[in-house]
Amino acid sequence: MTKKTLTLTSASLAAALVWPAAVAAQPGSWQEERAAAVQAYGAGNYGDAETRLLNALDRAKFFGSKDPRLAATLNDLGLTYFRQGKYAEAEPLHKRALEIRERVYGKEHPKVAATLNDLAFLHVAQGRTTEAGPLHARALAIREKAFGPEHPEVAKSLNNIGGLYLELDRYAEAEEFYQRALGIVGKSLGENHPFTVASLNNLAAVYDEQGRYSEAAPLYMKALGIAEKTLGEHPQVAASLNNLALHYDAQGKLDDAEPVYRKAIGMAEKTLGPEHPDVAAGLDHLGVLYTTQGKAKKAETHLQRALAIRRKMLGQSHPLVAQSLDNYAALLLQTGRETEGRRAQILASSIRAHNAQANVPRAEESNDPKKPAVYILKITE
Repeated sequence: MTKKTLTLTSASLAAALVWPAAVAAQPGSWQEERAAAVQAYGAGNYGDAETRLLNALDRAKFFGSKDPRLAATLNDLGLTYFRQGKYAEAEPLHKRALEIRERVYGKEHPKVAATLNDLAFLHVAQGRTTEAGPLHARALAIREKAFGPEHPEVAKSLNNIGGLYLELDRYAEAEEFYQRALGIVGKSLGENHPFTVASLNNLAAVYDEQGRYSEAAPLYMKALGIAEKTLGEHPQVAASLNNLALHYDAQGKLDDAEPVYRKAIGMAEKTLGPEHPDVAAGLDHLGVLYTTQGKAKKAETHLQRALAIRRKMLGQSHPLVAQSLDNYAALLLQTGRETEGRRAQILASSIRAHNAQANVPRAEESNDPKKPAVYILKITE
């Protein structure tokens, strides 16, 4: 059975868009299209966001090749492609945005650091971790110089580098960077800030990956407590609940994990809508749990719904569609439906082959293990 992982392309605490949290529609079609794209993206409607951003890009081209609005639109569209698993299409957009921002702002501006950060995420998703490392390091250096070593912007980069090391199974280094990020966030923003929740979750993830469950548990519980207290019913609370469920699941505590998964799914549905990719992630996790428990009917209901959401919202060839197909195939094979199961496995393999062909990693990295076991918060601009 496919390991229940959440890739960098999935929605959760794991990914944040660099656009402003709210962009009011201002006079002029570029502003209106971009505002509509932000709204669509926030709802998980990545196809709609892509359409709106392509419209915005058409308008932004008239601003001139050095206009910051063009760079912002390119970067936004790159992130939207990233979320859809269209890595090959995202890369040139981020690179062009980086080129414009370097020319407009200079090579040591925080806006440049933000694009470096996004490009690094993309390379990690492509398996090109050797290229991602220097980009994250450069973003960190820019932020330290611009803001000082104890600024929350620096903590963001430390967090992101920690995520890269976790991806590479370099746990001691991941722990060091997460601890540094947590220290800065706690000191500068306070223990009740959402970034504190993120840092606690990420540090707990390092411990979970090493089987250090007794160290991870109090961090997850503290993060969840802060999120519930400060945010109420919120997508980040749903993500923290899902992390806790994954923590129980990893230890085989399925009876503890199930109600937490259900609560996470319910909150994600309420706050994000029933067809958001975060909902699909929770459904997929719970479906695998039910498969393990031999509850075939419940498993099939959850796995089919997760697959349908991912196909609709992310596209037929997204890597998470392949993951859902693998998990559904495991259930089909377990319940004696060999033909259907093999067909689902073949389709999943074809999706992975298609993505591999479009996003070929460097030869020296092609066999790198990739096993993030929990939601990891990648903090962007």
